[in-house]
Amino acid sequence: MGGGNGQKSKMARERNSEKMKAPKGSQLKSNNKAMNIQCKVCMQTFMCTTSEVKCKEHAEAKHPKADLYACFPHLQK
Repeated sequence: MGGGNGQKSKMARERNSEKMKAPKGSQLKSNNKAMNIQCKVCMQTFMCTTSEVKCKEHAEAKHPKADLYACFPHLQK
């Protein structure tokens, strides 16, 4: 006789787990490539997903005398 729902579910889980396996190896190289925002005063790098708020916090905390746009010219519109 044929398999039941339990067997079908088990096979589906096995197929999906093979598809969902993470690639082996380190993610450090891809993280370093994503660090493309740079403070022009201290040269600290930030990830490309860093918001304007985080850039502003950095500028106020680390460079209170410098202008926000001197640190991050890409924020000028």
